[in-house]
Amino acid sequence: MHARTSGGVGGRRRKRPFLFRLCIGLDRVSALELKVPPVAVVLVFGVAMWLVSVNVPSLAIGSPWRIVVAAALAGAGLVISMIAVVAFRKARTTVNPTRPGTTSALVTSGVYGLSRNPMYVGILLALTGWAVFLSHTLVFAFLPAYVAYMNRFQISPEERALSVNFGSEFVAYKQSVRRWL
Repeated sequence: MHARTSGGVGGRRRKRPFLFRLCIGLDRVSALELKVPPVAVVLVFGVAMWLVSVNVPSLAIGSPWRIVVAAALAGAGLVISMIAVVAFRKARTTVNPTRPGTTSALVTSGVYGLSRNPMYVGILLALTGWAVFLSHTLVFAFLPAYVAYMNRFQISPEERALSVNFGSEFVAYKQSVRRWL
């Protein structure tokens, strides 16, 4: 799909600005799609959450169980992500999230039978644990922002590549297993 253009000087057509095309959905492929590794994304979100927690007046959530709950969430997230990575390794397929076109096997069992993206679910749980640990109400707003970013710039392009690579097998998997949970 080509970017829509508008009339220009002398009959030439000029390309509309990138942000305009992105905001109204004219560009199917964004400059950020599959470019930023999810580990970098989670680090950016984690640092941003910390910056908010130390620089914005506190709306703290006080609880003596805060650290235990935070550790349990983060630990569960890390375990889920590692189980997902091990499943990819056992299937001898790539775990490189920036090159989904090189995927050699469609993993659909184990944690992948519960979620199409257990690695990202694990990261979300770890970020939720981080938010609980920071004990600041506003940092929880970063969690849906993380999901939205991952859906748009990571998961959607991955799913397009998997549809090309695995065709009806991926379509059937997509219809039977949810994207997140």
